[in-house]
Amino acid sequence: MAALSRTDVEHVAFLARLGLTDEELSLLEGQLNHILDQYRVLSELDTESIPPTAQVIGVENILRDDVAETSLTPDEALAGAPERQDDYFVVPVVVEGAD
Repeated sequence: MAALSRTDVEHVAFLARLGLTDEELSLLEGQLNHILDQYRVLSELDTESIPPTAQVIGVENILRDDVAETSLTPDEALAGAPERQDDYFVVPVVVEGAD
């Protein structure tokens, strides 16, 4: 696996719409190449005797219980709306021919 060049890093930054300074580009180039070096080391490991797993750690639900609570009234929900009609938001048409 070849190392990333400065041009590669600049291209990735451009695609990600990141406005990076020369110093940040240099730092990122070093960090990305370090990550690739670590993957290179990992790729040398013999994993033939290790069964595939979908999850390497125990999975637990960290979400709260779904409990019904009092909702906002339509007036409260629409209080900041720039435009409304009855109990609905008014938005511009975004699909052609849906007039």
